[in-house]
Amino acid sequence: MKIAVLGNGGFGTALAMVSLRAGHDVRQWGHDPEYTAEMAKARTNSRYLPGGEIPDAIAIGSDAGATLEGVDAVLMAVPTQHVRSVMTQLRPHVPKRVPVISLAKGLEQDTSLRPSQVLHAVLDGDNDVLVLSGPSHAEEVARSLPTTVVLAGDDDAAVERIQEALSTEGFRIYGNSDLLGVEICGALKNVMAVAAGMAQGYGLGDNAKAAILSRGIVEMSRFGRAEGAQLHTFFGLAGMGDLAVTAFSQHGRNRAFGEQIGQGQTLDEILASTHKVAEGVWTSRVVRERAKQLDVEMPISNAVADVLFDGVPIQQALRSLMARDRKDELLS
Repeated sequence: MKIAVLGNGGFGTALAMVSLRAGHDVRQWGHDPEYTAEMAKARTNSRYLPGGEIPDAIAIGSDAGATLEGVDAVLMAVPTQHVRSVMTQLRPHVPKRVPVISLAKGLEQDTSLRPSQVLHAVLDGDNDVLVLSGPSHAEEVARSLPTTVVLAGDDDAAVERIQEALSTEGFRIYGNSDLLGVEICGALKNVMAVAAGMAQGYGLGDNAKAAILSRGIVEMSRFGRAEGAQLHTFFGLAGMGDLAVTAFSQHGRNRAFGEQIGQGQTLDEILASTHKVAEGVWTSRVVRERAKQLDVEMPISNAVADVLFDGVPIQQALRSLMARDRKDELLS
């Protein structure tokens, strides 16, 4: 197959390597011509995935027409808040009927839409849209360390084709029929990882972090069920699996971002200091508003948004969480 990877962040680069290992002709597109040319020459992604070498067989460039010409599948590897603008720009070059696989994990700020919904809208239904998600840090995927993820879509045949095409010895893909649930898991686990990082950075201890994660998965599933997702998805790879790796791994950007907040840095200070995106930051604000519309209780998610965007001190947010009405764990 000819596979186009749109986006030259860490995960896009790692999935380009996976696609190459699976035996495909791989092309990677980047929006910044200067940095993309630097990547192509140096064969490294020093900004987003330092330390690894990009094989010469992966064609890297910023010419969308050349990248997308005649491809059999497209991997959309840009942050959620840029999915609409990038696909709108590149849509004239995307062949009709080829599957587009979303790798983004968030919710669009202005609309609360999931990345697959944004892609459907921009592509006018001309392409099958699938979602790849699960515990898969780019740093480990690039090194071919054992990774297991899920691929979700509405067309079972399309899911099976891509599942077979991208599977390698180190990259195992399960199918999942709950596209809605898989995307909600990917978005909300980042918010919970920010919360876990805040607790860690503030020095609240392992007990607090464990409570945030265990109650966080309950919040995630509560929100998901209100949207129409299947409960079991939240306790699989896309939910509990991805939440665990994001909250505990040294590579977890959302956890690291929350930890910096817990240590006293401001949102603006952290954003100014890094090129990398912590999706959970922006998703927390969207989830807070969407939860109000759904009439769903999301105390941890709300606390994250309150701290990040409303200036609520972490200690005050913690007191609010601990002072909530006592309830039965299994009924709340």
